[in-house]
Amino acid sequence: MLKRLIYLLLLTAAPLLAFSDDAGLAMFKKGNNLYQEANYKEAAATYQKMVDGGYQSATLYFNLGNAYYKNGDIAPAILYYEKAHRLSPGDEDIRINIQFANSKTTDKIEAVPEFFITKWWTGFILAFSANTLAVFSVLLFLAASGLLILYRFSGSVGVKKGSFYSALILVLLGIGTIFISGRQAAYFEAHHDGIIFNSSVNVKNAPANTAKNAFVLHEGTKVNILDKNLAWVKIKLANGNEGWVSAADLREI
Repeated sequence: MLKRLIYLLLLTAAPLLAFSDDAGLAMFKKGNNLYQEANYKEAAATYQKMVDGGYQSATLYFNLGNAYYKNGDIAPAILYYEKAHRLSPGDEDIRINIQFANSKTTDKIEAVPEFFITKWWTGFILAFSANTLAVFSVLLFLAASGLLILYRFSGSVGVKKGSFYSALILVLLGIGTIFISGRQAAYFEAHHDGIIFNSSVNVKNAPANTAKNAFVLHEGTKVNILDKNLAWVKIKLANGNEGWVSAADLREI
């Protein structure tokens, strides 16, 4: 439990430290100014330089996705929208922009319908970002600790009972929040995805150039990564179709 709390505290602090250095903040502001001036190509290059330099946050990825989208680069736009979504899955603006970008892709793939309980549960665990869940967990445990201190030093029986049971409820809620955070992490680990980056890709039945073509995918299509075999990646589409593509044809989210 202590290790988990320490992890959550670090997770909470990470976005606050993302642009804490002057150079990072200045570069981020430069990208924002370029974007406002409709200089989308330079804005994307500035944001991309930050990403390549190790900076990461949902806001940075979202802004980079917007710059690529405005510049007509749909595949990288979707890639960084999806990266932003993983850090902030409950953000409505990110979700809407993913839909807009996907509407510009060639492949329109109908997903296999999910069981309604599975769909509800997925929506529930993705309603908040990991950072928000971390903040909730820490605040709940801190509040519970305060109530336990009150329980320890209060001379009133009524106050003792009230503070003890309130602390117990807050601890249970904190544990529940950690559980949801864990389920969210497990969800994204199970959904190891990538974006097709070539204009047209022949998906093979086996990991070899001589294998038969199964179907064709186009730039911007999101795929689930199932396996890797040297220079080949096994993928699965939302409709259930599977095949192999060259690792050079996609970028992992």
